[in-house]
Amino acid sequence: MSRINTPTNQKLLTNVAVVRIKKAGKRFEIACYKNKVLSWRQGIEKDIDEVLQSHTLFANVSKGQTAKKEDIAKAFDGVTDQTEICKIILQKGDLQVSDKERVAQQGALFKDLATTLSNKCVNPDTKRPYSISMIEKAMKECHIAIKPNKSAKQQVRDTVLKLQASISIEIARMQVKLIFPVSCTKPMKKELSGISFEKEDTTDEGECVIIAFIDPGDYRNIEESIRSVTKGKGSMELLTLKEVIEEEETL
Repeated sequence: MSRINTPTNQKLLTNVAVVRIKKAGKRFEIACYKNKVLSWRQGIEKDIDEVLQSHTLFANVSKGQTAKKEDIAKAFDGVTDQTEICKIILQKGDLQVSDKERVAQQGALFKDLATTLSNKCVNPDTKRPYSISMIEKAMKECHIAIKPNKSAKQQVRDTVLKLQASISIEIARMQVKLIFPVSCTKPMKKELSGISFEKEDTTDEGECVIIAFIDPGDYRNIEESIRSVTKGKGSMELLTLKEVIEEEETL
């Protein structure tokens, strides 16, 4: 008998979700927990035992029919580790849900994306954030298609680009303080080309101090550049999470 895993606070074989894939003319299914499949795909859930109800490959979950070993070997190029195959199916297979469940999931993700955009974005002309309802209205007008296999956070950049056809919007910038030896100023400014400085100063200790606003997506790259160019003698400090006037935008 196959081993059944029960995630924390989950009862055995309840809340079953089927993920299905067709390969080499055969159907393969795995038994999962509905509330875990999307979390796995979005990188939120890391523990496979919290996602799978069983590491067994099925030909038909509802009938309890397991897949034949020869079919598995043929379809998955000789891979025999069923857990690894389950991961492939989890990522590439189709989650079997009812129309009602699909609509509910889409609605929840739409709301989550609108909330995330409201928190992360501003009108670049006024530096004010948009309300959730205004973002939702703009998303509907632009016919934004939600991608069910991606989290709201993963869809922010693409959605902002599409919304810019309708409203003035951009991801709010971070305010940071950069500190590095004056001797590194020239190579550092070359690395920071394209970034506008709000303030630049030189200390009595021979350090260059720059205050700048940056795109959150550039944070790690800039941090790595400072570490590399200054041989570990420079640093970056986050001053504010976003450049924003705390008053909602109005249309």
